[in-house]
Amino acid sequence: MANAWKRENSKQPKLLSPILLILSLCLLLLLFLFFFSARSPSNPPNSTLLVSPLYPIPSFNCLESPQAHPVVANIVENLKYPFLYSLSDFGSLPDKPHKNIVRLLKGKPFRKPDISATIQQLLEGMKGRNGLVVDVGANVGMASFAAAVMGFKVLAFEPVIDNLKRICDGIWFNRVGDLVTVFEAALVGRLDNSAVSATGAKLAFKSNEEIAVQVRTIPLDELIPNSEPVLLLKIDVQGWEYHVLKGAVKLLSRKKDAAPYLIYEEDERLLQASNSSAKEIRDFLHGVGYSHCVQHGTDAHCTKTSPHPLKGNAALVYATSCHENFSDKKSAAVGDCNLGPWHLFWLGKAKFSWDRIRAFRL
Repeated sequence: MANAWKRENSKQPKLLSPILLILSLCLLLLLFLFFFSARSPSNPPNSTLLVSPLYPIPSFNCLESPQAHPVVANIVENLKYPFLYSLSDFGSLPDKPHKNIVRLLKGKPFRKPDISATIQQLLEGMKGRNGLVVDVGANVGMASFAAAVMGFKVLAFEPVIDNLKRICDGIWFNRVGDLVTVFEAALVGRLDNSAVSATGAKLAFKSNEEIAVQVRTIPLDELIPNSEPVLLLKIDVQGWEYHVLKGAVKLLSRKKDAAPYLIYEEDERLLQASNSSAKEIRDFLHGVGYSHCVQHGTDAHCTKTSPHPLKGNAALVYATSCHENFSDKKSAAVGDCNLGPWHLFWLGKAKFSWDRIRAFRL
């Protein structure tokens, strides 16, 4: 018995098999990676503004952009979906500060931009639909953020670096980095020598001072594939609207139910300065099917479909714009605006007087 006990205890301990050893090492490696990834800070919202494989040019990277300073930002008043934006124009400090700075010092929100209210009214009737909002000439993002805080995905195009920095501020303030993609670019068509070149353009901003800058130019049709739905296209590029539209022929030529609602600035003085005109734009749009346009202040609102099917806020915006144009020419309202029952119905829901509604029928 003693010898048997010695033989059993003299046996060497068994080593781990190679398979168990490899599994153990893999488990330790996974735990190591998990521990350090949990300790690293999560990416901020605007980290999504990196190069996207969907588009042929890189998007503007807010993480690598210099921080704008000073930052004067505030929430906007009287919007159903409020947002914040950062001022780029401070006025003449300290004697004549910007009106919104005065409001801020008084504890008031920024004044509601007209384009922000218009965008939200239109998109309210498009909720549940899949598609982009394209903001060409985004400035500091007053249209882009109005759409993004409603949950719509936005492509914003702005060539001025000071404005791009303010857009980056607003993306962070409104936590919409997953919804807003920004491009440092000017969108134009294939142009002749009468327009901008492929390498640069003169941009007027800040007290109409004209400054020559180098900007990337690309047609909108090269950025947005035919398979990408677009709900709304807004263009405000200080007179270069026609050249932007020429670069979006494919987008604007889509079928009626797929063509975007179009808003563009129609300032004859600025248009003539860039060798175009309002008539030239209207003729071009009519050629691609946008035969229904009305003026809303300095902006033109155009649809490819007959305005009759428009409902809700879209119909209200369209009909109200028409009424503003023809308040002194009531007999022209129906023929020029093509108002139908839907417009009269939604005007009535908006608490317009019946006398005012009946004026559209005269």
